Amino acid sequence: MAEFDLSKLDKYREHNQLEAKKAKGGFPGSFWETYSAFANTDGGIILLGVREERDGSLVQEDVDTDKLEKDFWNLINNRQKISANIVTRSMVKIESVDGKNILVVRVPRAERAARPVYVGTDPKSGTYRRNHEGDYHCSLEEMSLMFRDAAYVTQDAKVLDKMDITVFCKDTVKGYRNFFRSTHTNHLWNNEDDEMFLRKIGAIGIGEDGKYHPTAAGLLMFGYEYEITREFPNYFLDYQENRSLGATRWTDRIVSTSGDWSGNVFDFVIEALRRMQQGLKVPFVLKGNLRVDDTPIHKLLREAITNACVHADFYGRQGLVIQKSENGYRLSNPGTVRISISDAIEGGISDPRNGIMLKIFSLIEFGERAGSGLSGICKRWEKVYHTPVTIEETHKDGVDRTVLTLSTGGNEQDVKAMLELYGDLIDPSEPQTDQETTQKDQETDQETIKSTSNDHRTDQETLVADQEIGKAISCDQEKTVIDQMSDQKIKILNLIKSNPNITRSEIGRILELHDSSVKRRLERLISEGLIRRIGSTKAGHWEVLIAK
Repeated sequence: MAEFDLSKLDKYREHNQLEAKKAKGGFPGSFWETYSAFANTDGGIILLGVREERDGSLVQEDVDTDKLEKDFWNLINNRQKISANIVTRSMVKIESVDGKNILVVRVPRAERAARPVYVGTDPKSGTYRRNHEGDYHCSLEEMSLMFRDAAYVTQDAKVLDKMDITVFCKDTVKGYRNFFRSTHTNHLWNNEDDEMFLRKIGAIGIGEDGKYHPTAAGLLMFGYEYEITREFPNYFLDYQENRSLGATRWTDRIVSTSGDWSGNVFDFVIEALRRMQQGLKVPFVLKGNLRVDDTPIHKLLREAITNACVHADFYGRQGLVIQKSENGYRLSNPGTVRISISDAIEGGISDPRNGIMLKIFSLIEFGERAGSGLSGICKRWEKVYHTPVTIEETHKDGVDRTVLTLSTGGNEQDVKAMLELYGDLIDPSEPQTDQETTQKDQETDQETIKSTSNDHRTDQETLVADQEIGKAISCDQEKTVIDQMSDQKIKILNLIKSNPNITRSEIGRILELHDSSVKRRLERLISEGLIRRIGSTKAGHWEVLIAK
């Protein structure tokens, strides 16, 4: 709630968190509409005994504030008048300005379990919200969202009894499990069949018939688009990319309704994220002898798109929209933040609309569960681009949306500032450089066999890369090879060890690499004698020839 200094009353004007009421004829009935509006939006201050002049200035009236205060406390506890009392004694005070008293009522933003706060006994006719124009009646859609959010169990925990797991895209489930294996190589869940694995991550649950059915989270994450819209009629995902300023059309676009892919949230996030991260500068950073490709900005974008998904109201209209341009990124999701924006930015409080979806993302190290996600995004972005992050809630045509804008302000990435964000990822014993490379340059560096002036490899690493290792390798040699291999090679080896049947396209999707880049890496690993292919391209499997 905004701060307010009564000694400067003549300097203020009514706005979305300040309302003045004359109250000359007694306690005003319109007070409760504003009370409801403030409670259901971001809170605000109501001044009783103050009138608004034609020029918008505020002037004190001469009123009986003692009677107004007494009437207030009598009425606020009357459930025929207002649905909930969300104020405390300390929020209601009589204050004096230039010898005249004013009753000041500070209305907080209502906890989501108490919303909607409405006037009278009918929420359909008595629920209000606040915008810059004043108090307005909520639409049925806005009111329904508040009722859904009031539940202590998140929206996506709902078990959909009329569906079974055939609504899931098997390729999406397989892809997610590959991600899970790459981050939890020895996890016991890797040995479970798909049904039990999905049960443990919350994608399916037991219905009233005692059988397994998809949860809303599971349907959104792994379902086919045409199945998802059976439960979420307004479901829509849209990624738009326009690299040219002033262009009227997109240079790249992904929509969930295209019909040439699953259309679910997980596949959308992976593909949209790959495009969002293209072109980011990657400083040369080592952890031990391994190059670190996952920069703080890569992680920031991963967290931002995850946050947009876990806070989205997929029952709401207009869908989830991600936009990339030369000036940065804009992420817009249906639904408002379930806590105040100031609390969200400050961090420490986490209240996602889709808690099960957050769990599913977190299991593969997407997202932030400590309640500091948005705070971290703001701090990291501002440090690297020297431009503030903006987040706003909009309420247009009865549709609530949350918009996160990551603007570069025309600035390039501050690589020195970004290096400071790596923290303990940087090995202090290894010399670091500020030289910047794009992802394309980085891939070329990693795939080059012989040392060049831009490779930053040691002579020893170059020697190992040039060796022919098709023959048997001793244990000591194996350790040397593993210690000096690129980070990407180790990731590919781990993926193959955990899933010998993994395909080239699946490796590319997990590591966010183009198919041609994966092909070259696999060919190099084969030529080095580290892996081999058993059987045909389609029906065969991989075998790792050295122990990690």
